[in-house]
Amino acid sequence: MVTTNTLSIWNDLRPFQVGFDNVFDHFNTQLKHTQGSNFPPYNIKKLDNFNWTIEMALAGFSKKDIGIEYADNQLTIESVFEKDDKEDDTTTVHRGISKRQFKKAFTLADEVVVNGAELKDGMLIVDLEKIVPEEKKPRSIKIS
Repeated sequence: MVTTNTLSIWNDLRPFQVGFDNVFDHFNTQLKHTQGSNFPPYNIKKLDNFNWTIEMALAGFSKKDIGIEYADNQLTIESVFEKDDKEDDTTTVHRGISKRQFKKAFTLADEVVVNGAELKDGMLIVDLEKIVPEEKKPRSIKIS
C-alpha cells in the first residue's frame, strides 16, 4: 500500500538529483500501480543482459480481447472486451476460468523497447529488448 509518506520521500529526494526527475515520476507511477489486484498472474523473465519477456496467463481471452499500448516508457496491457451480461450460464456448474476486466502497467527503462507480443495457448508473451547505443557500449581505449 502506498502512503503519502512514501510519496513524499521521493519528492524530498528530488532537489539532490540532477537529470533524474523522470526517474522519480516512474517510481511514483509504479507505486500507484502496485495497489491493484493480482489478476492476471504474470512472470517477468530475464533471458540475458539485454532481453526480457513478460508472460501473462490469459486463459479464455482472444487477441481481440486484449489491448497493448506503449507510450512514455509505460507498457500497458488491458482487457478491451465488452462484458456480456446475457451470457448463457445455464450449463456452467462452476466458473474457475475468469474472464474479467484488468489493466496492468509496467514502467520500462529509456533504452528498453517492445519488440512484439504473441498470444499462444492462453499465454500472452511480450518481448522486450534493451538497446544500448554504440557510445555507451564497453570499448577498449588505446593509450597513446
